[in-house]
Amino acid sequence: MAELRVVAGIRKLGHGTRLVAVSVVAGVVAAGMVLPAVAAVGLGAQSAADDFQSLPDDFKTPPLSQATTILDAQGGTIATVYDRDRTVVPADRISPLVKTALVDTEDNRFYEHGAIDLKGVLRALDKNASSGTTAQGASTLTQQYVKNVFVEEAGDDPQKVAEAQRQTVGRKIQELKYAIKVEETLSKDQILTNYLNITFFGEQAYGIEAASQRYFGVHAADLTLPQAALLAGLVQSPTGYDPTVNPTAAKERRDTVLRKMAGYGHITQEEARQAIAAPLGLNVQAPQQGCILAKQGAGFFCDYVRETVLTDPAFGASAAERQAVWKRGGLQIRTTLDPKAQAALQASVTGHVDAGDQAATAMSIVQPGTGKILAMGQSRPYGVDGKQHQTQINYNAGKAMGGGLGFPTGSTFKPVVAAAALESGIPADQAYTTDYSIPWPAMTDCSGGRFPSSGQVHNDSQSLTGRFDMKSAMAQSVNTYFAKLEADTGLCNVARMTNKLGITQQAGGEKLQVVPSMTLGSNDLTPLTMAAVYAAFAAHGTYCAPTAIASVTGPDGKPLAVPQANCSAVMSAGTADTVSAMLKGVVEDGTGQTAGLTGRDSAGKTGTTNDSRQVWFVGYTPEMAGATVVSDTDDPKPLDGQRIGGQVVGQAFGGTLAGPIWRDAMDGALAGTPAGTFTPVQLP
Repeated sequence: MAELRVVAGIRKLGHGTRLVAVSVVAGVVAAGMVLPAVAAVGLGAQSAADDFQSLPDDFKTPPLSQATTILDAQGGTIATVYDRDRTVVPADRISPLVKTALVDTEDNRFYEHGAIDLKGVLRALDKNASSGTTAQGASTLTQQYVKNVFVEEAGDDPQKVAEAQRQTVGRKIQELKYAIKVEETLSKDQILTNYLNITFFGEQAYGIEAASQRYFGVHAADLTLPQAALLAGLVQSPTGYDPTVNPTAAKERRDTVLRKMAGYGHITQEEARQAIAAPLGLNVQAPQQGCILAKQGAGFFCDYVRETVLTDPAFGASAAERQAVWKRGGLQIRTTLDPKAQAALQASVTGHVDAGDQAATAMSIVQPGTGKILAMGQSRPYGVDGKQHQTQINYNAGKAMGGGLGFPTGSTFKPVVAAAALESGIPADQAYTTDYSIPWPAMTDCSGGRFPSSGQVHNDSQSLTGRFDMKSAMAQSVNTYFAKLEADTGLCNVARMTNKLGITQQAGGEKLQVVPSMTLGSNDLTPLTMAAVYAAFAAHGTYCAPTAIASVTGPDGKPLAVPQANCSAVMSAGTADTVSAMLKGVVEDGTGQTAGLTGRDSAGKTGTTNDSRQVWFVGYTPEMAGATVVSDTDDPKPLDGQRIGGQVVGQAFGGTLAGPIWRDAMDGALAGTPAGTFTPVQLP
């Protein structure tokens, strides 16, 4: 309880003089003025009067920090996250018992006085002056509420919190003036409700609802008499009376509250006796919050949602505004996560790659035509415990979204080159005769910079020689063919198509490297990025930026603006459908046969980087597009010879290592979904 401290000057006065001085002080405060005469008793009254008059009248209560709930697409809870564990509840969802207990204990004349209890001031000052101590305070509940507002505004800054709690004349004057304003604008019941929602009850619980849940596992509306008395007693010293740490002190404090309730006639003596005889009856609930508690490996998706709120202008024009939205909380965030797809993805990535393996796998699934992220996960668990092989780096996302630096994509980039070529007028039957190894063709970037023919580009197998058209070169992933195709298409046209498909920089934020090796996937990208690219092929040329949030409701129950997918046609339907036809061939009789789905159309592309340091499979059906990568994440080493998922990998390829992960995840995600078909395209 905040105390009104008395300076030594008053303590030296006689009883009669004390009463006169106290009366003057009380009258002055009530009038909002300070008389020079009060300075004679040592209160620095003129300065206090000046401070009082200079304070603004527009006291405003800040929005209270509350818990935010993140939901999946079906309304199931993914996680509850908060800066402060608080759920604001209206007056009718708070037990009358706890209201009565609080008033009887902290301010029994609450409903009789205004912002200041003059009788309480007189009583406290006289008693404190007589005893030479500050044993009794005189702050009303309204004043305490104002003080709690100051503490709430201070947030987690220790210096600001200490300043908000300082017991100085200036601080008391400020509390008094604002308390008067509160009493002018709010009813007594509103003040009491606000007080119970803002105050700290210990054990990370802010507000009566969170406290009821924390200590007893019940709602604030359902508190029993002993429970209500215990919580009302906590506000004076949440640490000192913490029942989980000091049960004896907590019971003594609870029983004191019960005796006061009986003394004021709000409960009977028999009710008080029975309640005092009752044990504390704790049913302590551990704080349940944070992305680490997300089920089905959705912790990384949960963290991606958080990063979206903190970075997307839809939630505020500045980083500070977005941070305030997140810290204030009280949001209901309905996401795009499909629980069935998430469960299937998580089962596949953890079933094929163990958490403790040197290599890790990550996969994202998005919905073509909407950009909705349906699933996201990886083989290493979300968290900070290195012994459990946990990580908070989201391998599916770039650095700006709490992720990593991405991975070279290998040959999974070739369909982008094919799309650029088709859009530039090069037909699918474009054929080249090529050897196993050829010099890089000369090329020019968008700034006119020339890349003269230098160095060699070669295929993965020496048998890949002869004449290839676009379909056969795609199926067999012929590097030399795509080097020639990139040169004829124009490096700048490839870069423009890349940008249209949402790739404007590398995962780590570095500038996209517009160089001849683009066609071999030399840029570092993420599974989420690649899943969205391939989704554009499935959606007949419509690219949608990946989105994780479907809707958001604010603390006031009103909807907030959310990021949009901004879908747009980036290539003709004919181009997209032709690429789909080629990629369908990859899983039917090309390098991706082990990834093909049974009983439904599927298309995709394998990717294997230099020395097999990363392997990819990116593919799609008409309903879903997914991208899978397997890589040593810290200092990528060749996957060949590593033990992955309990098996030693002889030679790592996208089709044999990443492909089965993609296949099993997509099979489960699509179970029960009617099979769609790709638009038929006759390829040469």
